[in-house]
Amino acid sequence: MAKIAYILLCHKDPDAIVMQAQRITDAGDYIAIHFDARAPQEAYRSIRRALADNPNVTFARPRIRCGWGEWSLVQATLNAVEAAEQAFPRATHFYMLSGDCMPIKTAEYAHRFLDEHDTDYIESFDFFDSDWIKTGIKEDRLIYRHFLNERKHKRLFYAGLNLQRKLGLRRAIPHDLQIQIGSQWWCLRRRTIEWILDFTRQRRDVMRFFRTTWIPDETFFQTLVRHLVPENEIESRTLTFLMFSDYGMPVSFYNDHYDLLVSQDFLFARKISPEATELKLRLGRLYAAHDVEFRISNEGRSLYKFLTGRGRIGRRFGLRFWETESSLGRERELLIVVCKKWHVAKRLLAHIRQLTELPAVDYLFNEADTPLPDLGGIQTTLEKRTRHRRALMRMLFDYFETNRLIVCMDPSNLDLMQDFASDRSETRILEIDCQFSDDYLIGHAHRVGLAGEQTSAATLERILPTIRNDLTYETDRIRDADFPHYGRISETAPPEENAEKIADFLSISRDQAEQLARTEYLFAD
Repeated sequence: MAKIAYILLCHKDPDAIVMQAQRITDAGDYIAIHFDARAPQEAYRSIRRALADNPNVTFARPRIRCGWGEWSLVQATLNAVEAAEQAFPRATHFYMLSGDCMPIKTAEYAHRFLDEHDTDYIESFDFFDSDWIKTGIKEDRLIYRHFLNERKHKRLFYAGLNLQRKLGLRRAIPHDLQIQIGSQWWCLRRRTIEWILDFTRQRRDVMRFFRTTWIPDETFFQTLVRHLVPENEIESRTLTFLMFSDYGMPVSFYNDHYDLLVSQDFLFARKISPEATELKLRLGRLYAAHDVEFRISNEGRSLYKFLTGRGRIGRRFGLRFWETESSLGRERELLIVVCKKWHVAKRLLAHIRQLTELPAVDYLFNEADTPLPDLGGIQTTLEKRTRHRRALMRMLFDYFETNRLIVCMDPSNLDLMQDFASDRSETRILEIDCQFSDDYLIGHAHRVGLAGEQTSAATLERILPTIRNDLTYETDRIRDADFPHYGRISETAPPEENAEKIADFLSISRDQAEQLARTEYLFAD
């Protein structure tokens, strides 16, 4: 059975470190601790005293003064790995952790998972071809030497970099290495760890190279594992669940994230807020539990993206400017049917086509597979359609040889509606107000990736009000936009009332409008 030696890099909160070590070793696993040499000496002594009698705990020697982005983080990790490799000959796997990590599965589950997968888990993507680095310097991390910390000595850091560029002091990357990049939170088999340690003793040239690279904890182990281990024995992912905000900062988890965390396909999570004491207690008890069944839904990242994109004016982006295309035509009339339940709008459009013979196009800005004629390639992707919206619409008017055209849009497309409404052509909008049952909202959450097949009922119950409020917010925005030709039909309104709005929207007789309003099963799900 798998036995894990955890490599813990930490610099604060000695009480939490002791608790984490006790939790891990109580489950039969091991831990090697590197406590930052910058931290108070008394804090380190208190950890040593509390764990002195625990045979499954060892400490890295010597302790390193660590700095973000520096080689010191890699050296501290190597010191802890060497200590664990020597102290725990029965360890089958070595798992990298920080003091902010907590288990989100039982030890029993983790051991079984590793037994079933003879694999090294480490993110490793090609340094030059991937887009893993989003901001900051890229190639310069490697080809120039870095002796100062960019965060502490910003001016000197970039002065040194610019001087090396000016003097042409580029250096070669070791010829037999293909540099990789990825998260520093990995889980490696014992054989791989032994190979890495042997490599560090034999290849002093590689060690010299990495010592003066910038942020080597994202490249060192990632590159060596790819160099030493067959590709089919590497899974390029981490077993630690972590997310980053739009600003590149780690997302913290709080007490109400328990259900979300345990349903993710990971063994640990980072990073747990220091204030989330209840969450820490629950996850701590979880690791020691037995016979726990986990329902994996893996919706965490999409759910976080959804929730953080809501709830503030501006909603993430200002109004788009896009391109300034010419007018659709002063004599033309664009009719927009707006509905969140796409099947309802499509059902109404099908009957409008039959009754009026007006050309109508379904959700062309929302569904990539909406049937469209060949318009020279502008119709091939949603991105092109949206970017060239006015050109696309002009071409559709020309294709159908008409001055009146109906299209469907999702309520989230307010920017499109406002753009068309500002045109010299006439834009009419008919919004269809539908009722949303909990079952429908759950289905919607599944369709858009906010929930998976195994998402717990408690998680769904917690996000349903947010989804419902979001749908209400979208329709409120449309009504607040005060479009000059706006009408609204409702699922709860009588057909006669809806017919009046449909007649105004389509400029048809009241009798025709009533036929449309009485469309059989119009609002049915």
